[in-house]
Amino acid sequence: MAETSQTPYPRFPVARDLTLGDLAAAAGAGLRDFLAHPLYGLFFATIYVAGGLGAAYALMTKGAAAWLIPLAAGFPLIAPFTAVGLYEVSRRREAGLPLGWGSVLTALRGRGDDQLLLMGGFIFVGFTFWIILAHGIFAIFSAQLGTGGESLAMLRTPTGLAMLAVGSTVGALVAFVFYAVTVMSLPMLVDRDVDFLTAIITSLRAIQANRGVLLAWAVLIALVLFAAMLPAFLGLLLALPVLGHATWHLYRRTVCEAAA
Repeated sequence: MAETSQTPYPRFPVARDLTLGDLAAAAGAGLRDFLAHPLYGLFFATIYVAGGLGAAYALMTKGAAAWLIPLAAGFPLIAPFTAVGLYEVSRRREAGLPLGWGSVLTALRGRGDDQLLLMGGFIFVGFTFWIILAHGIFAIFSAQLGTGGESLAMLRTPTGLAMLAVGSTVGALVAFVFYAVTVMSLPMLVDRDVDFLTAIITSLRAIQANRGVLLAWAVLIALVLFAAMLPAFLGLLLALPVLGHATWHLYRRTVCEAAA
């Protein structure tokens, strides 16, 4: 008797023909969404910025200023989850649905099946994992300097520069893994009634099918976020909402249009 293979997770079609023009179109659509409803973007970005400033202040007051670098490197890892409300704003605006604070904030809970909350837990665990890795790298290199290894001055030494090189490489790998897992899955969990594993698999398949273009989007996001963090995180008030809305439109182009 022949066996039939079954997969426990549905396979959603993904586009395989993304171009740099699609990235520009998504960025333009994201900017238009932000300009149409700026208060939502500013609200979520302000919470994100306040968290960053609070963490930076705590490190400075405890004499651990050197930890600002791993904090800044890891902070973008949680940016996709803070953009969930922005995905809902773009979804409702695109569909012509009523838009209000109640509907947007309710979207943070997902569709009542805890899938979005599970994804949030996954992101939190990943952020914690990065902090542990950063702590290990920092401890290994700062131990070679002895006294003064906790100060920013260590970064001007050969040992400090080596630490930055190793930490940046490890951080980039961790960040890309999280980007690949979340770039399509989070907007998909807002848009569709699917489990988070299906959403993650779809996101990974989208990356596999459009490596060059989606890698370029990852690099663009990283550059914009890091540049926006330099003026006391304040640039994130604009960058985070626009990138969040833009990622929604890129998801629509990659997953939803492919299905159509």
